[in-house]
Amino acid sequence: MENTSLIALSRQGALRRQMNIVANNIANMNTTGFKGEKMMFVQHLVRSRGGESILGERIAFVRDVATMRDVSEGPLLSTGNPLDIAVRGDGYLVVETEQGNRYTRNGHLRLDDTGQLVTGQGDRLLSTGDQPFFFSPEDKQINISRDGTVSTENGELGKLKVVRFENQQQLRQIGGGLFATEQQPEEVEKPDIVQGMLEGSNVNAIIEMTRMIETQRAYASIGDFIKSEDDRIKTMIKELAAPV
Repeated sequence: MENTSLIALSRQGALRRQMNIVANNIANMNTTGFKGEKMMFVQHLVRSRGGESILGERIAFVRDVATMRDVSEGPLLSTGNPLDIAVRGDGYLVVETEQGNRYTRNGHLRLDDTGQLVTGQGDRLLSTGDQPFFFSPEDKQINISRDGTVSTENGELGKLKVVRFENQQQLRQIGGGLFATEQQPEEVEKPDIVQGMLEGSNVNAIIEMTRMIETQRAYASIGDFIKSEDDRIKTMIKELAAPV
């Protein structure tokens, strides 16, 4: 009698976690360089009582096993800011943080008080020589070429370090548009950098809103089903316990 409720509960738990992912995608629709996520499900067949026979009953449970990141490129948005850059295709910018090197596709950059090129959170952007970029007060015109070379009217300062990874799904989002991983990065020899533009989120608002509505309806429907099943069991128990 409990099999139906257990299966429904397993589905409802998965839907709740799916709603959290959809809500996070929607919340980051306007986050630069954000990559949407989806859930991966697997079906488990569990042998129930009496399932030892050839035609024994089996119960199917649905379980979410992982989240998969959509690593497709988001739309490029023009800003006109020379310190905004976008990475086309595969690749991540390398930034230096207090916890070590981290990786990002958020190219919204600025100069700090010391003239270093940093991210919006103040993390230093690294060059191919693993050194930060320093600009002097005389550097007025900053140019970032398509291959990542950073220069001013006073000469070249270095080349942006852009790396790729064998398995992008193993990158962990740690906030602020940064990723961390234990993988060894592979340097991209010929990156494709666009100055004055930012990569927008690859989340499709219409699809995610539709997915949220469907998930919410499915969750509510299963809740109603579980309540109905609970009422049925209570009624059956009362009838069986009633004196004949």
